[in-house]
Amino acid sequence: MTDSPRPTVAIVVPVFNEEPVLPELFARLEALFAAPAECAWRAVFVDDGSRDRSAELLRAQGARDSRFELVELSRNFGFQSALAAGLAHAGAADAVVTMDADLQDPPEVVPALVAAWRSGAEVVRAVRRSRKETGVRRVGFDVFHALFDRLTDIPIESNAGTFGLLGRPALEAFARLPERNRFFPGLRAWIGFTTAEVAYDRQERAAGKPKQTFRRLVRYAVDGFFSFSYLPLRVLTYTGIAVSGLGFLLGLYFIAKRLLGIETATTGFTTLVSLVTFLGGIQLIGIGVLGEYLGRIYDEVKQRPIYLVRPPRR
Repeated sequence: MTDSPRPTVAIVVPVFNEEPVLPELFARLEALFAAPAECAWRAVFVDDGSRDRSAELLRAQGARDSRFELVELSRNFGFQSALAAGLAHAGAADAVVTMDADLQDPPEVVPALVAAWRSGAEVVRAVRRSRKETGVRRVGFDVFHALFDRLTDIPIESNAGTFGLLGRPALEAFARLPERNRFFPGLRAWIGFTTAEVAYDRQERAAGKPKQTFRRLVRYAVDGFFSFSYLPLRVLTYTGIAVSGLGFLLGLYFIAKRLLGIETATTGFTTLVSLVTFLGGIQLIGIGVLGEYLGRIYDEVKQRPIYLVRPPRR
């Protein structure tokens, strides 16, 4: 916690094609900034290669109000990379609030996050009491959160996403994490520090359609599992031990029958094909799991930056 009487709190917001939402987001952030507070506010927007007028609206807002800053990436690098760029750009702040641009994370909850931080917490998680999604997306979210905490090696709050706050020590620790395949809630849990929670109700999108497609959400979930769990590898090991043990026992069974002179039925073509297919399937699954881990190692070894910032436009 800083000794400054007016610590700086930066709000980092990744943006990708959010033109319909931005005017209301600006208005609600301005209302937040205008309310009496014991901190100085900044808003850092990271345009993740938007193809609509999002960057134009953000530049115009920054020209009207210097508290709104724009970081433009050279192309679409993805939400996690845009979030990392925002955290790096807001590095001088005493605390950073991370949130989505679609207003499902209400800016009105930010003062409660700041209050928890000023009370001594270095990491504050916004935990959802409820959420408005329905249909396949809602089922997918529920299944993911139900399984993730049970399958990963690091305990992660099942109803907490990007929305939250990092104090200065936590922000500096986060900056030391160099990996390319990033899962923000997992990394936030991994760094530790004194943690507090603030409950809130997740809202519907203010406008437009969700930018995280089902395919992207599945990829995000896979990244989370493989980044914070060795369970897939352990499952393969246990499966291999079980299949080998079963084969050994089956071999002993047939040897015993032959020694005792008991006739054994001739194994047919169907049985042979079934065994080969079963074992081949297990081997292919094992190769796929190993490939997921090796692919992530390959990404880390290349040492490419996770984002590139476009120079300011004149």
